[in-house]
Amino acid sequence: MTLAAPLAGEARLETSPMPPPMLPPTKPSAPPSGPALTRRRIAPLAIGSALAMLVPTVVFAWFYLPGFYAMETDDAQIDAHVFSIASKIPAYVAAVNFDDNGRVQAGSVLIGLDPRSFEVAVSGATADLANAEANAANIEAQIAEQQSVIAQADAAIVSDQAAVKFAKDDYDRFEKMTAGHITSVQDAQRAQTILQQQTAQLQRDRAAQGATRAHVAVLETGLRQAQAVTDRARAVLAQARLDLSYTKIYAASAGTVAGRKVEVGDYVQPGQVLVSVVPDALYVTANYKESQLTDVKPGQRVTIRIDAFPSLRLTGHVDSLQRGTGSHFALLPPENATGNFVKVVQRVPVKIVLDDLPERLRGLAPGMSVETRIDIADPPSWLSFLD
Repeated sequence: MTLAAPLAGEARLETSPMPPPMLPPTKPSAPPSGPALTRRRIAPLAIGSALAMLVPTVVFAWFYLPGFYAMETDDAQIDAHVFSIASKIPAYVAAVNFDDNGRVQAGSVLIGLDPRSFEVAVSGATADLANAEANAANIEAQIAEQQSVIAQADAAIVSDQAAVKFAKDDYDRFEKMTAGHITSVQDAQRAQTILQQQTAQLQRDRAAQGATRAHVAVLETGLRQAQAVTDRARAVLAQARLDLSYTKIYAASAGTVAGRKVEVGDYVQPGQVLVSVVPDALYVTANYKESQLTDVKPGQRVTIRIDAFPSLRLTGHVDSLQRGTGSHFALLPPENATGNFVKVVQRVPVKIVLDDLPERLRGLAPGMSVETRIDIADPPSWLSFLD
């Protein structure tokens, strides 16, 4: 029993963990001093100062420096001289010769209207014109006939004058012979009676001559009236033919149809827009602020970006500047002379013509958004990012 305890105690000593060896204490390193300390402190300050100067420089170069050489705006869109096709006459639509968004050629018939009523109008106007021309020709023939009557009256006057002269000479002879008692008083009286008869005949024929000449004036007035009726009938016929020609509606220029509002069988009224045609020639209308237009002139180079093709850049040139702001030509222009006034920067439309439009972009639609930049001066070569 006395030997078991030491054995157990030895077992406990063998199983207990050994303490870690004691290391000598380390001395703290001394802080650097001299040139090394100076370099470590100056380097971050230099980098920070350089960044503090570089960032504003980059911001200025990126946002403000281009303004000295170019003027940009995103208030721009594709535009074209779109023309609308409208009817000039009331009629039913008989044919539509185009497809939705299809191409049309200049002079092609787009829409055909029912021509039957207008053909009847042309026939009636033709008959009225023929009647008026016949009436005028009849009056012209009467005037020609009246000239013959006038000539006959003139001849009768000459004959009467000769008869009166003979009767007067005969009466003078019988009167002398009666005074010399060569012939009887009865013969002188007979000669006097014949003279009176011939004188009365001359007066009657002169009156008839005046009537025939006056009738010519009446006929000439009727002729002018008939000619006026003829001209009127000719004008009615021309209008009827013109209305008949309106039954075929043509395309004024080549382009693409848009905004179709007509179908076969529709009854259209004069002035009713049936379809619009977008011509092939496109341009850009850019609305620049008035403060940006100081140095903008026609002919300056323009860079164009289309929202539908963001990776594509097109070139153009300034064609013209509208003489008036957009608000001035608005439906309800502002009235600055009344009420309170708040100054608002106005925008002026600038027309930009595309220099060369790729074939695949011929289908650009008016109203599509674009961004434009007008080069008002040549930038230095190191500002190549402006291009």
